Amino acid sequence: MAAVATPRAPTPRPKAPATVSFLNDPAAAVPTPLATPGAERTRPPLQANPSARRSARPTPTDYLSDKATAAFIRRVLCSKHLAERGRATPSPIEELLPPLTSRNDVDLQLYALISVILREYVQVWYSKITPDDTFVDEIVQIIAHCTRALEQRLRKVDLESLLFDELPDLLDRHILAYRAAHDPISRPPTEIDPREVYHSLCPLAPLTPIPRPEDPSSVARQQENETLYRQLLVQGVLAVLLPTEDLENSCLTSLVGQIFSELIIGNVLANRLSQPWLVYEIFIILTRVLDRRASEPIEEGVAEALQAGSTSALPRPVRRSWSIQGAFWSLVQWSFLAFSTVRFLVMTLAMSSSLPPRSDGELNEKDQVTGQISHSKTLNPPGSSNEAQPVKTPIAAFKLWSCVADLIEMDSRMPWLSGIMSLLQLGAMAGPGRIAGLNGAMDRLISHTIHQRLLDAALLPTILRSIRAALFPNNAPGVSTLVAPSSEEELRALRRRCASAMLASIPPWLAGLYLGGRGLGFRWRSGPESRPGADDAAAPLAMSESEADVPGRGDATNGNRTDDLGNKSKENEDEEQQRMLAEIEEGILDIFSDEYCNKHLVYSILELILVRLMPELAEKGVVELWEERLSL
Repeated sequence: MAAVATPRAPTPRPKAPATVSFLNDPAAAVPTPLATPGAERTRPPLQANPSARRSARPTPTDYLSDKATAAFIRRVLCSKHLAERGRATPSPIEELLPPLTSRNDVDLQLYALISVILREYVQVWYSKITPDDTFVDEIVQIIAHCTRALEQRLRKVDLESLLFDELPDLLDRHILAYRAAHDPISRPPTEIDPREVYHSLCPLAPLTPIPRPEDPSSVARQQENETLYRQLLVQGVLAVLLPTEDLENSCLTSLVGQIFSELIIGNVLANRLSQPWLVYEIFIILTRVLDRRASEPIEEGVAEALQAGSTSALPRPVRRSWSIQGAFWSLVQWSFLAFSTVRFLVMTLAMSSSLPPRSDGELNEKDQVTGQISHSKTLNPPGSSNEAQPVKTPIAAFKLWSCVADLIEMDSRMPWLSGIMSLLQLGAMAGPGRIAGLNGAMDRLISHTIHQRLLDAALLPTILRSIRAALFPNNAPGVSTLVAPSSEEELRALRRRCASAMLASIPPWLAGLYLGGRGLGFRWRSGPESRPGADDAAAPLAMSESEADVPGRGDATNGNRTDDLGNKSKENEDEEQQRMLAEIEEGILDIFSDEYCNKHLVYSILELILVRLMPELAEKGVVELWEERLSL
């Protein structure tokens, strides 16, 4: 052994320290391996025990790197090009596979998702029939046709209006309909099914008849109608997007249709996102991701939030102690903040005059996936003569603001604040200068900020990478850390944890003002009492004269009185926090507590997005579209 180790000493290999560091010799662990910047960030420190051998391997987030993603795509979709593995520089993915969009970084993440789906749900059974990969290649070609056609249509869609006006309008309707259905005018003994009321206010054909647990036939018929609706929806999309030669291949279109209708729309959207427990888990994950530092990658925050689950301890809002010195410095800080804010707004509004108007969307359209400058449009009212003609709407009049106000019940809690906000909105839109009117200074500034910060195409790879990290950890379905509650008690506990996470993300002063009963807009609900009894509050303060006269007992009584005051103050704080949690549960989380009502919202959002991308679906039926494309 000594003869073998001697010739290696003058010329050590770069990877030698990683193997020698596990030995018991302390001197062997001194050398440090050369690491790339990515490896330095993701690899944990090496340990001196044999069980730490696996820790030197890449962490679970390494599979999200571009290099690992490209290698995974080659193994799954480019198996016929595996002969290039020995080459120093293998061919890039964009040369081996058809382009999905106009951006290579977006294609890389999309192909990673496609690779996982095809490997787990297609190749697992198709490889048992034949080793030929032509069928999988044809599926990839069809998906590429669909994505390229969707990209061309996406450039013509007003994403600004869709995301911040039309989709919030659907959510606002869901909020109002749900509250109206669960707060009827009739009183017992007259009983009304909330699902019937909601379905009457928001009718949707595939969700009929209303499923009833006592009638299994109604549940089966509703599920059958929902399945047929998903298949018709996907067949209509394929008829619009695919070229004629691909439509004539009934085998491929049937398989692709099943993948989209059942695996994506059915399992992921309809049957998963409509579950109340999953909505609560998503809220918990969002609060944790938003609380992370902005410098940390989003996909790592999603992965860690999923691994942590919803059982970890959540921070509780802490009330700060008040002092004169602290109040003085707070006043100084708020004064500087107000001055800086006013100065920033004045300078920004002055500079916004150089921004292009929002009405010039077609001239300023960018050659990117979502980086276009578009109009702000909403459809005419249903009674208008020409419903297809959009009407440009100022951003200040978007439905996003009314949706947020209805979600937090501003009209019921603080009607005075709602009135002030409406007055300011009207003054900014129709007052002197019309700064918030269509193409006004504030309107153009907000539109420019939205396109630069939210609708930037460079954000798509990060979003797709985060979705892959959440749905397919380690590029495989695996065992999800999000498990459905097995009982009503677990569901209520999850709901309370979600409310605690949301409360912890709100500043304590704002939570106490809006939810705690100390503000002007507290809305009373059934829950814990807001104030303790007067006798209970005065009891710790009472001390008999005989106890005060006895030597030694006065100090003990004072100590007990201090402890009682501290306990009573703690109890009051606990009661106040429980009241705020109950307000969040009943005011916000209860809106998403019915799976059947949530499905209405999910399918409504899906229909709206598809109709905006493919207006032909609203003009013609599926059979008519297929007959027109195939010339039948």
